[in-house]
Amino acid sequence: MSSLSVRFLTPQLSPTVPSSSARPRTRLFAGPPTVAQPAETGVDAGRLEPRVEKKDGYYVLKEKFRQGINPQEKVKIEKEPMKLFMENGIEELAKLSMEEIDKEKSTKDDIDVRLKWLGLFHRRKHQYGRFMMRLKLPNGVTTSAQTRYLASVIRKYGKDGCADVTTRQNWQIRGVVLPDVPEILRGLAEVGLTSLQSGMDNVRNPVGNPLAGIDPDEIVDTRPYTNLLSQFITANSRGNPEFTNLPRKWNVCVVGSHDLYEHPHINDLAYMPAMKDGRFGFNLLVGGFFSPKRCAEAIPLDAWVSADDVLPSCKAVLEAYRDLGTRGNRQKTRMMWLIDELGIEGFRSEVVKRMPRQELERESSEDLVQKQWERRDYFGVHPQKQEGLSYAGLHIPVGRVQADDMDELARLADIYGTGELRLTVEQNIIIPNIEDSKIEALLKEPLLKDRFSPEPPLLMQGLVACTGKEFCGQAIIETKARAMKVTEEVQRLVSVSKPVRMHWTGCPNTCGQVQVADIGFMGCMARDEKGKICEGADVYVGGRVGSDSHLGELYKKSVPCKDLVPLVVDILVKQFGAVPREREEVDD
Repeated sequence: MSSLSVRFLTPQLSPTVPSSSARPRTRLFAGPPTVAQPAETGVDAGRLEPRVEKKDGYYVLKEKFRQGINPQEKVKIEKEPMKLFMENGIEELAKLSMEEIDKEKSTKDDIDVRLKWLGLFHRRKHQYGRFMMRLKLPNGVTTSAQTRYLASVIRKYGKDGCADVTTRQNWQIRGVVLPDVPEILRGLAEVGLTSLQSGMDNVRNPVGNPLAGIDPDEIVDTRPYTNLLSQFITANSRGNPEFTNLPRKWNVCVVGSHDLYEHPHINDLAYMPAMKDGRFGFNLLVGGFFSPKRCAEAIPLDAWVSADDVLPSCKAVLEAYRDLGTRGNRQKTRMMWLIDELGIEGFRSEVVKRMPRQELERESSEDLVQKQWERRDYFGVHPQKQEGLSYAGLHIPVGRVQADDMDELARLADIYGTGELRLTVEQNIIIPNIEDSKIEALLKEPLLKDRFSPEPPLLMQGLVACTGKEFCGQAIIETKARAMKVTEEVQRLVSVSKPVRMHWTGCPNTCGQVQVADIGFMGCMARDEKGKICEGADVYVGGRVGSDSHLGELYKKSVPCKDLVPLVVDILVKQFGAVPREREEVDD
């Protein structure tokens, strides 16, 4: 893609925020790496030489920077992953048997590594020959037609087929086999979906406010921004090699709520709404991430951009990271490591050089997010800003759904709403645009009474779990079923007066985001009272989301899973005001 022209609409601000004037047209050029000048931070000029160059339409790592690179970088150099999509390589690959594929390193790397650029993850360890497919669903907004299509895909795979709501407002579907992939990709395109650039060293699903456009208290509707970011990054689902050879994965969000449902502090780039001199725009946070060796909260870039400059600033940050990020130890290649090396001013300088006019305003002091805001619960029925309409927040236990569940959700969205569903980062689903006269009938639906309650128990409300060992080859322990079982046992022993967010992750990659939870469980191997190795968890306590967000700290290491219930009960009583339930003694 050589250029992209974008015109931003005037953001739909809440009545308390003055609207900006009409926006001028912004023109973006996704050009070659910028040859940077040394920043005034003591960084050697040679360090600022771009490490990638464009060849035959794709970015590749320069020969001089290939010393000590990680295995994934070598796979990218050996064959460009995007050719599987942009040059239809997937068509030929899908015709091969798994036996034929495994005979050659090139094709084996295709299915185990390069297909992740198409959103396909081979489950070699636990489901040999089957794939998880991750979609792109900006802002978590989807339609009933899209949901039905995904249900039709997983249904054909029987017990191997299911779907998960992810912690990035997204769908992941399971059980996919390689021969079906070309047809599935065509089907996704027909219903307006894509799985492109959703894995490995790419920009992940842009996150926004799940109540965008319907919340009476929202600051700004995030959907136009997240949609444009996704369209830009994937070139309208055609594939955009400008941003497909990053040093590592990269997350972005646009904040539109005081509640910070978007979790900006754990994103590589977060847009925080702010006014400046009567203009609406965003302050920028950069560098938030989780990894096995380090977790870091996003920090201010000391930059404010107008609404028109959301795309140019995203492009500039991405290009700085693409050009200058290191590609050695994968545990030290996320963007925050580059920020640490250059210093925040040095990194900012590199971003400025990649802006269209080499200008970037300093941060605004007029932050629109209220600091003392108490984070709201979206479960149940709530009035929208549109008179006569409401939304219903449904609890999806640990995010897992089956094909029949998806069909039913689509049916409810059509009958009671406008055929739309919203996914949340807590792995739940919202049905918007329900006429108030239909609420009573909706609440009587069997799906809401038997499966996806709008009024879940307090300890279930904030329960999040990654895929776990059932499907994921990196997971050390089983998570989803265990999270449900432990929580059910705990809530029989104690009662709480407000939700307590508990997150489970199967390994140190922390896809379950345990560090932002009130109580987090990270899978590990432990030893029981007899010294035998067993599944266990490192327990974290004290994570917060919202205006006073911060990461939790390790509370106790290597707790055998069978011993977690009494430990959680103790934590809840001592730190969260839980009250032990009195056990009734029943006489025989």
